[in-house]
Amino acid sequence: MIKKISVVVLLIFTTLTGQAEEKKHAIIDGTGPGWVTLGEKDFADVNGVEDTWQFEGALIKGTGVPIGVMRTAKQYKNLEMVLEWKHLKAAGNSGVFVWVAPEALEGLPNGSLPRSGIEVQALDHGYATNFKKRTGKDAEWFTTNGDIFAVGKSTMKPFPPLSPNGSRSFPRANHSNGHGEWNHYYVRAINGEVRLWVNGYEVSGGSECKPSQGYLCLEAEGSPIHFRNIRIRELP
Repeated sequence: MIKKISVVVLLIFTTLTGQAEEKKHAIIDGTGPGWVTLGEKDFADVNGVEDTWQFEGALIKGTGVPIGVMRTAKQYKNLEMVLEWKHLKAAGNSGVFVWVAPEALEGLPNGSLPRSGIEVQALDHGYATNFKKRTGKDAEWFTTNGDIFAVGKSTMKPFPPLSPNGSRSFPRANHSNGHGEWNHYYVRAINGEVRLWVNGYEVSGGSECKPSQGYLCLEAEGSPIHFRNIRIRELP
């Protein structure tokens, strides 16, 4: 009990003080009362093919093709979620969608992403490297450390720091690992607000999300990725 309380206190402390956040962090492992580990029965394909997603217990292997998503079997409103992910190749692109409305997935063709939802991005550092090689410029409208943004018809008031056009919540610090290494995400989505912790540090988020209920989706976007230990606890 003492250990659990100390983790909660540490999270509150690091959330309120950016300076302390850089010195201390806490990993929420998704164990304890109310936490459920998601497996194959808890997901449904949306617009992939037979081998886009493969399940091996708590490990989910994604080929990244065709571009699209796999959704949870049920919809969620208030929840907290932990998951681990790693890209297998440099410049990999993926993410997790929160609160995707059912109509945003209806008839979604191969090669398309949801028409609504809040994306919690999982982008490899090599993506920014390739962008600079291709354009000769540093990436300004995205980062590779945990951006959060509304897609399609969804709306959100992103927390600062913001992307140049104000649509994305940029991470306040860089804590993501590169391809071949596991990253730990803790996502808290409650009452229209989404917050992301990367490898134990709170980095980005947003409020006034609409809609604030729907499916969770795993994204395939052209590059192989692994997810594991996806655990969810529903909140009142």
